[in-house]
Amino acid sequence: MVCDRCVLYVESILKQLSIPFQKVQVGEIHLHEDLLETQKQLLQQRLQAIGLELIDNRLNQLIEKAKTLILARARNEVPEQEKHQKLSVYLSERLHLDYFYLSTLFSSVEGRTIENYLIEQRIEKAKELLVYGELSLSEIAYQLDYSSVAHLSGQFKKTTGLTPSHFKQIGTNKLKSLDKI
Repeated sequence: MVCDRCVLYVESILKQLSIPFQKVQVGEIHLHEDLLETQKQLLQQRLQAIGLELIDNRLNQLIEKAKTLILARARNEVPEQEKHQKLSVYLSERLHLDYFYLSTLFSSVEGRTIENYLIEQRIEKAKELLVYGELSLSEIAYQLDYSSVAHLSGQFKKTTGLTPSHFKQIGTNKLKSLDKI
């Protein structure tokens, strides 16, 4: 799950299937008790119908937690004291794991590095802000914690093949939904 709407959909599905739960948050479902195999299959089918999947092995859960943390960091939606922490420290402290282990695991499962995933997420947020047209490029760079407009522009061009200004001209047809990244 990557957004609040996903949480609402999952809560709705759990209620329809009469599966008692404590809470649903981005990337996690906290159940009162383990699911029966039939419940798990029904839940999996319903989730797949809306483009989500049930992840119940510990390795994939860890990767999903890391992705959720990286997404929050990329979108600058973390507490002020964590905004300027090195990414490796931020993830290690939040997941209680050695960063080298986490990085190796992430790369083997995702087929890309944590840093590349972070860049992709930051660029997607920049694209979203460009499409809205409410902020200047320098305001977007500042909001996404880039060191300069040039740094943002360089990463944007490298990732999308377009300059931010050209992207802004062609608009929303290049914007990806978060669950497709």
